[in-house]
Amino acid sequence: MIYPLKYGNTNTYLIRGNDGWLLFDTDWAGTFPLFCRAIKERGVDLSLIRYVFISHFHPDHMGLAGEIAGYGPKVVVFDVQREHVHGSDGVFTKENRRDYQPIKDQDALFLELSESRNFLKNFGIEGEVLATPGHSDDSISLWLDEGIVLVGDLNPLYELELHKDSQIGASWEKILSKKPKTVYYGHAAPAVLSDESAESETGSKEVYALVKKIMTYIERGLPAEKIAVKTKASPQFVEDVTRMVLTHPGIGVQGVLDRIEIKNR
Repeated sequence: MIYPLKYGNTNTYLIRGNDGWLLFDTDWAGTFPLFCRAIKERGVDLSLIRYVFISHFHPDHMGLAGEIAGYGPKVVVFDVQREHVHGSDGVFTKENRRDYQPIKDQDALFLELSESRNFLKNFGIEGEVLATPGHSDDSISLWLDEGIVLVGDLNPLYELELHKDSQIGASWEKILSKKPKTVYYGHAAPAVLSDESAESETGSKEVYALVKKIMTYIERGLPAEKIAVKTKASPQFVEDVTRMVLTHPGIGVQGVLDRIEIKNR
């Protein structure tokens, strides 16, 4: 059971264990009251959160971890993250954030990635933690054997064509080799994947062909309004495709389709 929480700028998640909950990511310091309200709306008491995993130690993902830990949950830090735990402390100090509480190393639980599967199994969750660098060196993803993966700020799948020969591409290859069904992002809507061909992933060959045609017209320099007339596509759809092409140089048709699906267009 996964409960998405959105009480600030970051998507965070509660995952049910056998005697409580695991929290994946937090938000900025100062959002604790909003966090408490969000879990209350889900019917979850703070005392039932046992562990906190952090996808990476940037301010918008670990800002509340130390404060939440003060109420009992253990912040779990994996070996690839150890030297990054306090990487954002200076950001909050510079902003003079008196509501920020650093993570106390003596209260945290430090684990090797190789221990993650047994650790999760003992908590009633079948899965493992994967090192998925790219956005940052300390980035991890939480894989659940039912086909769900939580990736934090790993660049979205629709950008994969831009990162095939990079750390980001290698991290996605690791994830995709497990054949995920659903991807939960830190700042985007969940992406539901399938094993079908590129055309059928978005529902029909017609949609694939339409996007390909729109992209051809964009390359020729036609304005969006003319493309809409020529293709008989809605102006909003053409605008979406145009924005993706212009902001993601080199993106392919499937990359555009993936992002359209994420935006529920």
